[in-house]
Amino acid sequence: MNISNRFRTVILAAICMVYILVRFWDLTTSCLWFDEIFSVHAAEQPWNSLFWFIAQDLIHPPFFYILLKAWMTIGGESISWLRFFPVLLSIIALVPFLLLCRELKFKIWTTALALCFFAVNGSLIKYSQEVRMYSLLLCLSLFSLWLFARFFILGKNFWLLTLINILLVYTHYFGWLVVLSEVVAILILQRIKIRHILLMSAVAFISFLPWIVVVIQAANIGADVKQNIGWISTPGISSIFELALDLVEPFYYQQSNANPTSVFIVAVPILLLILAAKILFYVNWKNVEDKNPFYLLTLFSAVPIIAAFTASWILPVSIWGSRHLIIVFAPAIILSALFLNEIRSKTVRIVLVSILFTLFGAAFLIRLRTDPPQYIWCAWERLAADLRVAESGATEPARVYVFEDLVAYHFWFALRDSDKFQVNVVKGIEGLTEDAAYFLPRGFETVKTTDENNINGERFWIAFRAEKWELTSPPLSNLLTKGYKVGEPRVIEAGNQKASIAEVSKPGH
Repeated sequence: MNISNRFRTVILAAICMVYILVRFWDLTTSCLWFDEIFSVHAAEQPWNSLFWFIAQDLIHPPFFYILLKAWMTIGGESISWLRFFPVLLSIIALVPFLLLCRELKFKIWTTALALCFFAVNGSLIKYSQEVRMYSLLLCLSLFSLWLFARFFILGKNFWLLTLINILLVYTHYFGWLVVLSEVVAILILQRIKIRHILLMSAVAFISFLPWIVVVIQAANIGADVKQNIGWISTPGISSIFELALDLVEPFYYQQSNANPTSVFIVAVPILLLILAAKILFYVNWKNVEDKNPFYLLTLFSAVPIIAAFTASWILPVSIWGSRHLIIVFAPAIILSALFLNEIRSKTVRIVLVSILFTLFGAAFLIRLRTDPPQYIWCAWERLAADLRVAESGATEPARVYVFEDLVAYHFWFALRDSDKFQVNVVKGIEGLTEDAAYFLPRGFETVKTTDENNINGERFWIAFRAEKWELTSPPLSNLLTKGYKVGEPRVIEAGNQKASIAEVSKPGH
C-alpha cells in the first residue's frame, strides 16, 4: 500500500467511524413508537400467519419483517437489540456506498465529502435508529445502484443485480422506483443493453406476483389503503423544498408535527451553497471529461422523485413521503459532493467546503445542546408500568378503557405479556378527536372496540390524552354522568399534552 492509498484509507475510515458513532447517539433514549410496535408485533407472529398479517396492512412487503423475526429469535426483544438491527443495516450500507463511488471513479476528496454528507444527514441518522424497513431499503437500494453501475460500465453482475432488486421490491414498494430509474438510465444512455434490463424487470415482476396476489386477497376482504395513507397530502412546491432540506439537513430531523420542519439557519445556507456549486459545475460543463457519473446520479435521484410526485397526483391517494424517498438520498448526496469538488477554482472550492463544515459544526452543537424530545406516546409505557404495580395484588383481570387506537396499541404492547389486563378502545364519544393516521392492525382482535354504552363494571381504569385534566370535559364528564367516581389521576406531561390514567369505580366500591 503506497502513501496515497494509506492516506485515503485513513480518511475514509475516520469518516466511517463518525458515521457509526452518530448512529448510536441517543439510540435507546426514546421508546418504540406506533409503527415500530407494529414491526415487532408482525415479527412476533407465527410463520403460518406472518405473511397474511403483513398483507392485511397492504402498504409494505414482507422481507424486512422476515429478517426482523430472525433477529428477534437470535437476541430477543430488548429495545437496544431491536434498535441495533436498523443501525447494523445502515452500517452495512457503507459498503455499497463506497463501492459505488469507486465504480464511478471519483477522486478521494469527492468520495470523502460525499461520505461526510452521508454520515451527518439527519434523516438518515433517524431512520438508521428506527425499527422499520427504511434502513434496509437504503442498504439494498445502494447495493442495487452499485451493481447497476458495474453492469452499465463493465457488463458484469447482471444476475446478482436481479436478485438484489427482487429483495429490494420485497422490502418496500418504492424499490420499484429504483428499478425504474435503472431502466430509464439504460433507455437514455445505453440502449444496447435494453434486453438485459427488461429481462431483469420481468424476472423481478414475476417473482413479485405471489405477493401481489396475497395483497389483492387482503384488499378484497375490506382492507382499504386510504385508511393507511389517505392522510398524506398531495405534494406541491413546498413538499419539494422540504425534501431538499431533508437531503442536506445535518443532525436534525422533524420527528413530529410539534417540531420545526428544519433548522433553517443551517439547512438553507447549505442548500444555497450546493446550488452555487451546481451552477459553477454547469458553467464548467464543457470541461467535464466523463459525464456518465453525473448522468447516472441525476437519473437515480430525479426519476424516483418525479415518479412519486406524479403518482401522488394521479392515484386516488398520495404516496409522497421523504422516508419512502430514502432511495434518492445517497445518489443526491454524492451528486452534491461532485458539484463541490469539481469547482475549478481551488480558492472558491476551499471557501465553500469550509463554510459547509462550519455549518455541520453548528448543527452538531445545536443538537448537542438540545434535550431529547419527550413524546406523548412514551408516556403510555410508563403509565402501563404504574398500572401493573397498582394491580399486582388483584385476583381478577383489570379492564382498561382508552379512546384512541394509538393509545390502545401502546397500552396493549406494554401489557401483552400478561393475561391480567384487557384493553378496550371506546369510539364515538362526542368531543374527543383521534388521529386517523393511527389505527389498530387489521385482523388484530385482542384489543376490543366498543362504544360508550358498553362501558360498565364496578371498577376499571381509563387512559387518555388531553391538554389538561378536566372533570367537565369528555371522557371524564361522560363517566360522572353515568354515576362513576373518578380517582386521582397519574399524569405525565409531554409538550402541550398530558397523558393520564385513573381508576374509575361505582360509589361505595
